Amino acid sequence: MPETTTPTAPIFRLGLHPDPWEPPDWSRAHTDGTFGNRFDDPTGYYRVLYASSRRLSCFIETLARFRPDLTLLAELEGIAGEDDYLPLGQVPAEWCDARRLGTCTAQGSYADIYSAYWVGRLRQTLASECLKLGLEDLDVAILQQGKPRRLTQLSSLEVYKAGLNGIYYRSRYGHDLENWALFEPFQIREKRHAGAIHLEARPRCGSGFAETRNR
Repeated sequence: MPETTTPTAPIFRLGLHPDPWEPPDWSRAHTDGTFGNRFDDPTGYYRVLYASSRRLSCFIETLARFRPDLTLLAELEGIAGEDDYLPLGQVPAEWCDARRLGTCTAQGSYADIYSAYWVGRLRQTLASECLKLGLEDLDVAILQQGKPRRLTQLSSLEVYKAGLNGIYYRSRYGHDLENWALFEPFQIREKRHAGAIHLEARPRCGSGFAETRNR
């Protein structure tokens, strides 16, 4: 199968305590059969675990919901005078208490979803769905947006039907951050997880939310 890859080093996942590699229970699925994530199965048959090649990517992806919106950032930028410290995003302590950072080794073949091969294949197989969603075309920019979720979830299904074990994709927060969507049954080995997650009270440069460290 062209344009596939496999993790060559351990990968990381920020998941719920006590086992970050435990998939979400089906009882938490939405009415459409998914859990609301980018590459979830739109048919509700297989579950997906999201992981990253770097610890940093786990936190950037997962903490994105706490990032301040652009309107607030623009308004702060327009305030005259010296900059005073202001926490732009706050992460609740209970968010940390409920999570652990895990590592594992992953096997199998993963579709490089942003490669020319897969973009071309999805553009052909999902043409009618794109038109239904009001899209004039399908390209990398559309896939990277993660919206509409229906499109990326159907892309996941196409990869699953091709017999692959998941999807490899670069983060929309930076192409140096490599992510993995692992399909059930998960081809993972040597699962481990660290202790509690602690938040530092100082901002990380450029992140827009408090710096997070795993100890």
